[in-house]
Amino acid sequence: MCRFDILGLHEFDSDRKRMSVIVGCPDKTVKLYVKGADSSMFGIINKSLELDNVRATEAHLHKYSSLGLRTLVVGMRELSQPEFEEWQLAYEKASTAVLGRGNLLRSIAANVECNIHILGASGIEDKLQDGVPEAIESLRQAGMKVWILTGDKQETAISIGYSCKLLTNDMTQIVINNNSKESCKKSLEEALARTKEHRVALSIGSPYPVLASESSGTVLALIVDGNSLVYILETELQEELFKVATECSVVLCCRVAPLQKAGIVALIKNRTDDMTLAIGDGANDVSMIQMADVGVGISGQEGGQAVMASDFSMGQFRFLVPLLLVHGHWNYQRMGYMILYNFYKNATFVLVLFWYVLYTSFTLTTAITEWSSLLYTVLYTSLPTIVVGILDKDLSKSTLLAYPKLYGSGQRDEKYNLNLFVLNMLEALWQSLVVFYIPYFAYRQSTIGMSSLGDLWALASVIVVNMQLAMDIIRWNWIIHAFVWGTIAATVICLFVIDSIWVLPGYGAIYHIMGQGLFWLLLLIIVVTAMIPHFAIKAFTEHFVPSDIQIGREIEKFEALNQVNRSEIPMRTFS
Repeated sequence: MCRFDILGLHEFDSDRKRMSVIVGCPDKTVKLYVKGADSSMFGIINKSLELDNVRATEAHLHKYSSLGLRTLVVGMRELSQPEFEEWQLAYEKASTAVLGRGNLLRSIAANVECNIHILGASGIEDKLQDGVPEAIESLRQAGMKVWILTGDKQETAISIGYSCKLLTNDMTQIVINNNSKESCKKSLEEALARTKEHRVALSIGSPYPVLASESSGTVLALIVDGNSLVYILETELQEELFKVATECSVVLCCRVAPLQKAGIVALIKNRTDDMTLAIGDGANDVSMIQMADVGVGISGQEGGQAVMASDFSMGQFRFLVPLLLVHGHWNYQRMGYMILYNFYKNATFVLVLFWYVLYTSFTLTTAITEWSSLLYTVLYTSLPTIVVGILDKDLSKSTLLAYPKLYGSGQRDEKYNLNLFVLNMLEALWQSLVVFYIPYFAYRQSTIGMSSLGDLWALASVIVVNMQLAMDIIRWNWIIHAFVWGTIAATVICLFVIDSIWVLPGYGAIYHIMGQGLFWLLLLIIVVTAMIPHFAIKAFTEHFVPSDIQIGREIEKFEALNQVNRSEIPMRTFS
């Protein structure tokens, strides 16, 4: 067996798209082996001496890439001993430099990687993971625009686009593949004019303007290569690229370097309010993952750099669908409702205190004890909020996966918007008036003390806000029942404990008022009166103007009913 000594190794440079190694052979010769993308390798090959080999290799590469194979070109150069010693001295000096180490190493590699003798090309099949086409289709149905950013050749990238069903035969492709800034500018102007003509054609007969990317007819696909992006990104042409890209339903960028991937993400992120998500599995995807609002790393055979730099990690691409369409939807629904609910419940209690100070000339006296005010937020109403925010689900996982368009409720801000905030504040205003003034007018001429009335206000506030929460809960279980109704019972117990401590103000107040039948009648009247507007609004909207979420819930209900009916055993009939 021959023994080869690795004398030097140049780490992979994502911008140069090459990797080289210097090997000492048994016959005392020193050879430099280089592999990389064809666009990078053909620039360091002496084409005048190997014109036939270059043409044959280019033909093979075109054939491989058309089949969807990932291609590499391999070359070699024999180094003389003086050349190797000169390189080794410069390499050791550059590798120990404190400042500009990367630039020095790149310069040294460029000096030695020249006049390469081409050895051949390789084509490797990189099969798609299971479920990738279906996952991309689900994401597109959910209203997301899917872009492919890859370092592969244009033919390979297009073949991958077809295999994952991102590209289809009925799409009109706009290809930008140029080698100068002027030609890129001309291509972008022609592409922009083409998208405008396409939009005008789609808008004929429609009273509203239609984006080409939103049409249901023939759609546009933009294909850009890395050489063109060199002249487009970080120049005035990137605005034109953004306009063309937003008009296209599919964008496919090929032969892009890692920094160009990050630049494309920044192109969208800095010009729109849309959230960007980047997913990748290799070290060349790290900059893109870090630039996006949400980064997802796929753990695989290409190392763990992408996973370490990401916000979420997963084993396969198809797991992105439940992450977004299921858990993302649930999280938005829960967070949106809980934020609005916390504003509402706190406003209700504060407004009750506000109505009281109007009758005390804004003095520091209070009918509700300090302990009740503190426990209202800490205990009485906080625990149900937490439990519901964790366990409640508006739709099941199967429904969300079966109907990806339900994800659009979050994109349309249906669960968290200014109108809902104003509505919650109006409900808080109404309920605070009911909680305060019904007991006030009922006991206005009685001898009940203000501390007893304060206990009624505190208990009524807790019951009302918990009843509103109960009306909005979709999926009940024993844990939610325990916390929603248990906190009301805990409120009663705490009021008894607080009013049983003689050193605290309001000693014995709860005993004076709770023994009367009027107390329980007022609680019932307060809850019913306070809930009428919320119940009426909820019933009207769900019956006459239901949202997609409500329709999905109705589908779930009738499907469950049909399953029950189908599971019934038919009765035997006797003739």
